[in-house]
Amino acid sequence: MAEPGAVEITPRPEAGRIFTMGRRIRLADVDPTSRCRLDALVRHLQDAARDDSADSMLSDPMNWVVRRTMLEVHQPPMFEEWIELTTWCSAIGARWAERRTEIRGDRGAKIEASTVWVFVNGETGRPAKLPTDFFTIWGESAGDRQISARTTLPSRWPDNVNDEPWTVRFGDLDVLAHVNNAAQWVAVEEAMDREGIATHPVRAELEHGPGIERGTDVRLKWQQADGGIDTWLTTDGVAGSVARVRPLTPLAN
Repeated sequence: MAEPGAVEITPRPEAGRIFTMGRRIRLADVDPTSRCRLDALVRHLQDAARDDSADSMLSDPMNWVVRRTMLEVHQPPMFEEWIELTTWCSAIGARWAERRTEIRGDRGAKIEASTVWVFVNGETGRPAKLPTDFFTIWGESAGDRQISARTTLPSRWPDNVNDEPWTVRFGDLDVLAHVNNAAQWVAVEEAMDREGIATHPVRAELEHGPGIERGTDVRLKWQQADGGIDTWLTTDGVAGSVARVRPLTPLAN
């Protein structure tokens, strides 16, 4: 059985397509300490993936949804820092693929990321087989590595977790009319701030379940665990996303 995707940080490939883009961290990306928030980092990952797909001339480049993201934040970008995102396909499954991204900043920002993207039918929204041109474009960088899209975090929560209503804002919705994958990280940031959890260095994972939509009973549940935090953003009593944040051993100088 193939291993779950986005559970380890794999090295940059020696051959195959690698795409790099740059941008500056702006005011809307940062918290009161000038740190680029997790939700903003994930939005930049999303943009890099979209730009790579469009630049590659892949057929149906928009037909992807995120299943799982893992971030290793060694040093977060800060306000006005210039960052470069370098991304490639690191594994393939039947109807999904894993994308690795490195983020480096001119002031020392260092983030490693891995994301499982599921390819979907544009009309039905259901998972679909990867198009033939996908393998032509990214097959070399992925090599022989195969992954699954199965989840690894617990979709049920203990009875004694913190539990509050969560308001879905119009600005959280994307073209699919559900809460965008990056916007779901805002709830993780909120829980971390409530509990005083350090924002770096951390390993942060988030898995997406059913789409979270307006008009449903959305709640944020969280608990401290192992020096970090676990969160569940639920919709009508079902986990719409599950996240885990844990301290990461700092890199040696």
